[in-house]
Amino acid sequence: MNPIIKIRDLKRIYKMGQTEVRALAGVSFDVDRNEYIAIMGPSGSGKSTLMNVIGCLDSPTEGEYTLNGARVSELDDGELAEVRNREIGFIFQTFNLLPRTDCLANVELPLIYSGMKSSDRRQRAVETLERVGLGDRIDHKPNELSGGQRQRVAIARALVNNPSILLADEPTGNLDSKTGHEIMKLFEELHRAGNTIIVVTHEQEIAEHARRIIRLRDGLIESDEKVENPVFARQAVST
Repeated sequence: MNPIIKIRDLKRIYKMGQTEVRALAGVSFDVDRNEYIAIMGPSGSGKSTLMNVIGCLDSPTEGEYTLNGARVSELDDGELAEVRNREIGFIFQTFNLLPRTDCLANVELPLIYSGMKSSDRRQRAVETLERVGLGDRIDHKPNELSGGQRQRVAIARALVNNPSILLADEPTGNLDSKTGHEIMKLFEELHRAGNTIIVVTHEQEIAEHARRIIRLRDGLIESDEKVENPVFARQAVST
């Protein structure tokens, strides 16, 4: 099976006056379909830069990035925007929901960009909200929801286009521990349903929900290891 992501000798260099900052100094790895990966590293390790490149929000200075057969490292800004909408579902720490529109409209948004007609958009958005347990909240606005419910709306929005990968940036960072656990349980369900998930986090406990942890330091991969006993597997054994 061909990997859904291939990254080879990826470098991202920023110019700050006369100084060059090597945010990524030569990173290589593959991601297979239905993998569940956590990317970790201290501040300045390059994990946010790597997330931006994987999410087609930024382009590498050097190296190759292939996503679902397309060499996205060679695309221009317009082409990258198309790939982002078609292939990547983003989940952010701050939810990034439109405050004046209801859940349904928030989830429909990626489908508008993809050109889907209104009736099909509504049906798909409703089905996706039901999938994350919010079928009874479709007409609620974000300020009428709890933090966990807002993140579920954000997850539904990320899922609605059936993307190749789900890319989550500190998805429990604004949630209490109980609600964060519920969101990670939803991620587990999505993984078991066949979704490819990449979570960027600084929290070891969150990373241990994944099946593989890639650790960065100084723009390089420090380690790339399988998680032998993920959190939910441990909990299933203990119960």
